[in-house]
Order: sequence, then C-alpha cells, then structure tokens
Amino acid sequence: MMRVGIVISQPPGYSETFFRSKINGLQKANIEVVLFVSRNTDNFNLCEVKVAPKVYPIPIIQLVAMTITLLSLVPRVARMRRFIKMEKKAGASMSKIVKKIYLNAHILRSDIDWLHFGFTTMALGSEHIAKAMNAKMGVSFRGFDINVYPIRHPNCYKRVWQNVDKVHSISNYLHEKALGYGLPSELPYARIPPAVVIDNLPNTIESNSEILQITTIARLSWIKGIDVALSAMQLLKASGVKIQYHIIGDGIQKEWERYQFQVYEQELQDEVVFHGKLSHAETLTRLAATDLYVQSSWNEGFCNAVLEAQALGKLVIVSNVGGLPENIEDGQTGWLFPVGDAHALAHQIQYCLELPKSEKEKVAKQAQQRVRQHFNIEKQQREFVSFYTEAL
Repeated sequence: MMRVGIVISQPPGYSETFFRSKINGLQKANIEVVLFVSRNTDNFNLCEVKVAPKVYPIPIIQLVAMTITLLSLVPRVARMRRFIKMEKKAGASMSKIVKKIYLNAHILRSDIDWLHFGFTTMALGSEHIAKAMNAKMGVSFRGFDINVYPIRHPNCYKRVWQNVDKVHSISNYLHEKALGYGLPSELPYARIPPAVVIDNLPNTIESNSEILQITTIARLSWIKGIDVALSAMQLLKASGVKIQYHIIGDGIQKEWERYQFQVYEQELQDEVVFHGKLSHAETLTRLAATDLYVQSSWNEGFCNAVLEAQALGKLVIVSNVGGLPENIEDGQTGWLFPVGDAHALAHQIQYCLELPKSEKEKVAKQAQQRVRQHFNIEKQQREFVSFYTEAL
C-alpha cells in the first residue's frame, strides 16, 4: 500500500475542506495518509497524525529532549547518514544539522513513499528529508508561497527546486511565476485548483432589497485590495446607488484601523459592515444572502471564496490579476476589472445592477454549471490520486 506523508502546521479543521477532501480521496483509493504537524488538535481523526518534537525554552530540558529524540532515531541510522552527508554538502554546520534532525524526527522515524509539503515555505530547511528517506518529495504552491515570500527572501527556493520530484499548484499563474523564480520547466507539474463541496452549500437567498448587498471575504491585508473596493463604494454612493458592503475576515490591528479610518474619511459608516472572522458555515450563510460578490485583490493565487460565490449563483466581479482569470470566465460566469481601478469597479457594479434579470440569471447559471463541472470535490480527489500514482 502506498503511504503519503503530508506536512502542514496542524490538522485541518472541520471547515477546511481542501486537506480533508484530499485525505478522504487518497484513502478511498487505498492510499494511506499520515499528517506531520507542528501542533495537534483533539478532534481530528481522519488519519494518523505525528507531531514534531517540542522546542523548550529551558536549555537543560531541551538538551534532555534532544538526547532522547536522537536516541530514538538509532534504528534509522542509514537515513541519518544520508541526511548528514547531503546537509554537509550544502554547507550546513553540524550544529544546524543536529537541530534539523531534531525538528524533523517525527518524519524521519516514519516509512513513507511520498513526503508532500502542503505549502512550499514549509519545505524550507527540510529539503533533504525526503531523499534521506528514499521517498519522493512534493510541494504545493499557494499565493503567499509565490506572490509574497520570494520577494522578501530572494532565491529562497533554490534547494527546494533541486530536490523536489513534482509540484502542485492551485493555478497555472502561480506555476508560471515559480518558473521565474528558478523552478525547472521540465519538473513534473499538476494544476489542481480548489474545489467546492456543492452539497454543503446553503440555499441561495434573494435579498429583494432596494439596497444592493455586496460582500467580500478576505483577511484585512493590503494585498486583498479592500481599499480599492471601499473607494468604489464611495463612488457608487455619490452616484445615488444604495449599497451595503459586507467585509468578512480579520487581520492585524493596524490594517483594521486603516480600513476603519478610510470608511470614516469617505463617509461610509452607514454603508460598510465589518463582520470580523466568521465560521465557514456563517460565512456561507452571509454569502447566500448577498447580491454581488467583489474580490478587488492586488494579487490572488486563485481564491476559494470566488468559487463559492459562483457556486451559490452570485454575480461576481474580480480583479484581472493572478489566478483570478482562471477562476471565472469574463463576461460568461463573472466579470474582470483592471486591478487597482476603483472607478472601473464602480462602473462594473453599476453595469451588473442595470442588467436585465434574464441576463443576470444566465450568468449565474453558467457560473454554477462551470463550478460543478470543473471545480467539484470528486474531480479534485481523482487528480490528487493521479499526482502520486502516475509515473514521473
């Protein structure tokens, strides 16, 4: 039986469908899955979970823990030798090597065929683990991995590219951008986008309100372009459109204050509602009652919320950037607007508002059909099985 190890920070919660559906799909195909995590949760039981050794602040306790852990790896001495040899060749000091062995001990003790890092950044510092175990190595690209981290840390993935056997990206855009960061073009690659659990969606509600209900789901971060959306709301209000703009998501305090100040400056206190972080079920309920979904991000790897809005039959307007043009078909299942252009966004919203009801229903239906056909869980699960079982 094939055994796949997936490295993520903690077991996925009930509403985190991406990893849960991936695990379920692999298990249905008779592939055993084990999660390697930094911290565990009590309510996860989909598969085996192995937790990384703890780092202690008290030196003597840390020394004892490290000694016990290293002794537990004695039966794996051959892979330890391979790992040390590869790390030394890469220029690592012995003290750093010992630290890496300790932090990856939960993985090194296991027997697996594939070691897959759920986020590319999680492979940093562990690039040689899979080869030391004679396992294949996979990594997944998401927005932060490719859009943000390499800008702060140039050439950070050099060793990842040298050791990975196959890469997974949620969009072709992210894969193409990774090529610009040195990813070998000949490396096996699979585009497997997010998917929607259609049966878990709430019933769509028509607001039938004179006030246009608009929603954005995003963390309060500059890259999500909420400032652009707020400026568009100001333009709509000035033109006489009655709106209520719902923002679902949280973020660091300074970003929340920044957007609160913008709301105050643009006199949108009666039009904008900050809901903070909601559960996935609460988010979908709110989304089901909206008229229009807006994603005004400065960049996106793909965006699950845009998929869910389409699956619910909502009219969707998104920035023409990143993986979003792969998420919708412009003019067919939603609309694109030039990134950062608040006037274009406001114009597009007014255009949607003035569309005949039959045209709105046509676009909504086309969006729902496309999500059901191309972004369903069953298709995603089959593609992940192929990721590991197809010959490299």
